[in-house]
Amino acid sequence: MRTTYAGTDEIPRLANAYTSVAQVVRESGLMRRARGFYLGVGIVLTLALGGIGAGFVLLGDSWLQLLMAAALGIVFTQAAFLAHEASHGQIMATGPANKRLARILGGVIGMSMSWWDDKHNAHHRNPNRVGRDPDIEVDTISFLAEDAARSKGLLAVITRRQGWLFFPLLMFEGLNLHFLSIKHLVSREPRPGRWIELGLIAAHFAILLIPVFLMLPLGMAFAFIGVQMAVFGVYMGASFAPNHKGMPIIAPDAKLDFFSKQVRTSRNISGGWWATAMYGGLNHQVEHHLFPAMARPHLARAREIVRDYCQSNNVPYTETTVLQSYAIVIRYLNEVGLSARDPWACPMSAQLR
Repeated sequence: MRTTYAGTDEIPRLANAYTSVAQVVRESGLMRRARGFYLGVGIVLTLALGGIGAGFVLLGDSWLQLLMAAALGIVFTQAAFLAHEASHGQIMATGPANKRLARILGGVIGMSMSWWDDKHNAHHRNPNRVGRDPDIEVDTISFLAEDAARSKGLLAVITRRQGWLFFPLLMFEGLNLHFLSIKHLVSREPRPGRWIELGLIAAHFAILLIPVFLMLPLGMAFAFIGVQMAVFGVYMGASFAPNHKGMPIIAPDAKLDFFSKQVRTSRNISGGWWATAMYGGLNHQVEHHLFPAMARPHLARAREIVRDYCQSNNVPYTETTVLQSYAIVIRYLNEVGLSARDPWACPMSAQLR
């Protein structure tokens, strides 16, 4: 699955193509801020949180509270989209202002944005490149055949069926994000804004857990938190998984220009405005990787420009429907998971089954 896609002689031409497409994008005004849009999104999410809080109080001791828990998981995910956009400098006028906003939004959902930035920036520099993209490193799920082959015990059992188990496992992704954030912040290495982020995360859990366990019966309280975490984890994972999983893997020593590297490893999701709202702009993954600082409302127009340039420069541009993208991800993970099968199994008997 490791593939080099461009020879050295191709790089100057494709590099010039990126320079050209970037110039068209800038001249079209697509790199301008969209403060009104983000203000509107912020107001909607704030009202949604207020509505969930009011619903929580009014419902009282009722299993209908699980609807509030699911809604809270959705709102937290939408806030995560905003935090992601702020970390890329898409919302505010200056870098420091965007960092502050991202840190606050990260606190709202109980995540460390300094951890997220380190991981996500490495991914943007080298998407799907072996040894450089942390998003394809093994973490319960194996994204590379060699990682799957090294799995042992219970992990090997999971890996062999990881495609089918992918969405059920995502129910625990919310817990994983909280754990990795706190682990990052309490490590001995220097962390910018360590105490601010720890304070914000502590406030997140206090505001979430104290009312739930004070006002609801114990079993219902645990169910509420479980549903909220599960919805948050599945929504987050299902939003990021279609972007690169099942796309070409780049060898560590491959020489690729920026344009083809970003386009060939990214997958867009079709659907128009509703997909942009549902995925927080991540449905335009190709354009997001080419122009990380582009505001969400401008990605659809940039898509038209980028597709034209891809066609004229013979660079594959991948776009599928939501269901097709998940089918590709499941199939890819199952194919990788086959590498975790019993190494002592007889190849001939396996072929005759």
